[in-house]
Amino acid sequence: MGVPAFFRWLSRKYPSIIVHCVEEKGKECNGVRIPVDTTKPNPNEVEFDNLYLDMNGIIHPCTHPEDKPAPKNEDEMMVAIFEYIDRLFNIVRPRRVLYMAIDGVAPRAKMNQQRSRRFRASKEGVELVEEKSRVREEVIQKGGYLPPEEIKERFDSNCITPGTEFMDNLAHCLRYYVAERLTNDPGWKNIVVFLSDASVPGEGEHKIMDFIRRQRAQPNHDPNTHHCLCGADADLIMLGLATHEPNFTIIREEFKPNKPRPCGLCGQTGHEIKDCQGMPREKQGQHDEFANTMPSAEQEFIFIRLCVLREYLARELTMASLPFPFDFERSVDDWVFMCFFVGNDFLPHLPSLEIRDYQSETRCLNGYLTQNGYVNLERVEMIMQAVGVAEDNIFKKRKEDEAEQQGPAYLTTGQFAPHALGRRDRPEAVQNARHQACDMRMQSNMVKLGVSIRLFNLLSECDHPFVSCRLWEEGWKQRYYKNKFDVDATDEDFRRKVVQSYVEGLCWVLRYYYQGCASWKWYFPFHYAPFASDFKDIKDMFSDFEKDTKPFKPLEQLMGVFPAASGNFLPPTWRNLMSSPDSSIIDFYPDDFAIDLNGKKYAWQGVALLPFVDERRLRAALADVYPDLTPEEKRRNSLGSDVLFLGKSHPLFDFIHELYRTESNEIPAELCHGIQGTPTLFSFLCLLSPVPMLRDISQNTVNTMAPFPLSYMSIKGNLFHIIILSFRIPSKVLKPEDWVRGNGQSWRPQLGFNPNRQQAHLDQSGFRALGYVHIYIFNIINWWTCPLCYPQGVCSWPPCCRALPVPPYRDEQDIVLLS
Repeated sequence: MGVPAFFRWLSRKYPSIIVHCVEEKGKECNGVRIPVDTTKPNPNEVEFDNLYLDMNGIIHPCTHPEDKPAPKNEDEMMVAIFEYIDRLFNIVRPRRVLYMAIDGVAPRAKMNQQRSRRFRASKEGVELVEEKSRVREEVIQKGGYLPPEEIKERFDSNCITPGTEFMDNLAHCLRYYVAERLTNDPGWKNIVVFLSDASVPGEGEHKIMDFIRRQRAQPNHDPNTHHCLCGADADLIMLGLATHEPNFTIIREEFKPNKPRPCGLCGQTGHEIKDCQGMPREKQGQHDEFANTMPSAEQEFIFIRLCVLREYLARELTMASLPFPFDFERSVDDWVFMCFFVGNDFLPHLPSLEIRDYQSETRCLNGYLTQNGYVNLERVEMIMQAVGVAEDNIFKKRKEDEAEQQGPAYLTTGQFAPHALGRRDRPEAVQNARHQACDMRMQSNMVKLGVSIRLFNLLSECDHPFVSCRLWEEGWKQRYYKNKFDVDATDEDFRRKVVQSYVEGLCWVLRYYYQGCASWKWYFPFHYAPFASDFKDIKDMFSDFEKDTKPFKPLEQLMGVFPAASGNFLPPTWRNLMSSPDSSIIDFYPDDFAIDLNGKKYAWQGVALLPFVDERRLRAALADVYPDLTPEEKRRNSLGSDVLFLGKSHPLFDFIHELYRTESNEIPAELCHGIQGTPTLFSFLCLLSPVPMLRDISQNTVNTMAPFPLSYMSIKGNLFHIIILSFRIPSKVLKPEDWVRGNGQSWRPQLGFNPNRQQAHLDQSGFRALGYVHIYIFNIINWWTCPLCYPQGVCSWPPCCRALPVPPYRDEQDIVLLS
């Protein structure tokens, strides 16, 4: 989801949603590796039923990692992916379902973002090679030293797109991996494994959501199912909330900012390629060979507990004396919808929607903005018009705030900047009295709009972009439309066309989150969004989407999202359409393109001004080259289905065997965790190892089948209603608002999943031991930074250090050593 720093904001505002994962490690005895027994209870003190893997978040870091050496070839990449899945399985230990979803062909609305990313990646790759060559030549001419240039074929991450040979090989390897684990790993023996590879249309996370919605729609669905979804995208939090499942957890890598990265030329840390001077590193001390080695610590994982986030939202969204009945689940849906306005993958952000600046004196909304994935446009218009009235003041105040944040030139900035005193129980100093008073008036006015306005307050601390065009000066709307759209602001028809497309986008995105893909061909046909004040008379701007649209085929999507530099992944005659001057669609593949920073600081944050692909022209051009496809290319260009795997010990195994011998092959939903349908039975197993370093599977003890039709993610007239089933309410984690002091109990935060965990207790001797440990560590630190013996790196007389209560720091290097 395109919300800058959304997870950082969310985790700081609601810190109790985060739990660090407990991970058991395998052991080694006499040179034999003993794996973790995943049949044992989960060490995190919670038992998960279903584990869902958004595989693209695994594939990318395993194929081209940023913090460690990249794999040498595809075989090592596949092994790295297997090991990553093993780690996740070890931590989560699902007991019913493992669902692995790879991004397939995306809806057209997403393809535009994919096109921008892939063109950027290609452009940045070429620029990086040119910069390294230029800087290397300059450094050598100045007499600098650089290690010999390593000749290595660059891995083009664009190959991680449906339809390429790489993705086809990945699906083949994952089928082997699943069969091997079901055969040999006891922790896998009772679970059903679903593999939705790149041939199945739809984004990975949305295929997972469709799977969960289908489970919830079954009459025998267990409402106490505990779901765990792996992925780093912020929209997974929104999607998890949109399921309204009471037990939903997200697992992701713990983000640690400011990791040092080595220079791409000299390999030293502390500078970038453009600043490299080619200075040889001086040897410092006896063990200098380790001094500049990059740390290779294994990345840790965290849990995000959406049940706790629901507690936070319940405390903040609940409002009394509303003119309509309060419904917490409806308010959660509105909260998710509001997040779309500050950024998502399908629509550009509204330039004026800085929510902390919102002012309103409008009448009550008298209801919610959304219901079951459908938008009430009349109420949305009220919100937009209320924001639009204050747009001019919003831009001016934003400019003032930016100037105030910069401060005088003589003040220290960054981590050494002065901060206002105060703690949680003490008021902070007022930074701007006028703005403070304005905010207080806003708070009183917002109550008139009910629950939906409360949602704006919750997002007030999230980062929002700043738009150029001098929006804080008179004539900002005219400049914006002229600079961004090349039209005059008085062109009402054009502005209404932009607003209508944006309204359609709001309806499409919400439907996508709650119901599935409403249209595979819809997309927002502009690079920029309108202003909030332009949302007038929008109630009748949208009725419904075109029915029975179909996704692109994999090779067609490659033609729509790839730059010409990645044409090697396409058949020769198709590739020629990207580069030949005689191609009828050559304008779709510019060699260079502009990037509008749009008020941002870095190029990757800007808007790539690429031409939009005309679907009709693209299909007309491809009609001439379709006959050139080989049988293998035709297979890779076809759409597939999810594949279900289960082992011999699973109760459904014998039933699948019976399907081979009978004419009826309907799967009972109660045997397959709510999945019901008519499968196609055939063998997908890969018993011979596709990776030379791994062993073959000696015997076939796994059944496979394809249980879903091709219209997997399409809406076929079925409306998924937001129904809250009867479930066991999860244990409360947060402190109750109505807590009464003096009742003989003391509240303490719940640190993990178990509310009844016994806390450790120390007697007096234990506290004394901790005191000795503290003194010991203090002496070690002082010993290491001793001003007398530091140059030798060894302290021959420790008492000389202990005599100093605070060791003097001679330079920054001493401080680094101490920290």
